Amino acid sequence: GGQMPLQRRVPKRGFTNIFKKQYRIVNLKQLLAFEDEEFDIEKFEALNLIRKAKAREKAPVKVLAKGAEEFNKKVKIKANAFSKTAKEIIEKNGGSVEVI
Repeated sequence: GGQMPLQRRVPKRGFTNIFKKQYRIVNLKQLLAFEDEEFDIEKFEALNLIRKAKAREKAPVKVLAKGAEEFNKKVKIKANAFSKTAKEIIEKNGGSVEVI
């Protein structure tokens, strides 16, 4: 018997944050392939840019700036979150972002 040694009681690695948000990601580069000027979550799902959310898991959508060097469209985007760079690039091109 005896007491469990400290090195066996403590986990080997860090921990998993149970409150971490899992985002569905859309990159600006992906939007260049479409002629549309307005995008929202339903449109992202219809264009197969993100996986459709099941009823249980309403994962929010985040727009990132990957491929932003060649992005030059004027677009209006509604999403749950935007990276700082993506927001700057969209607004620089005359577009608008709306956090829902």
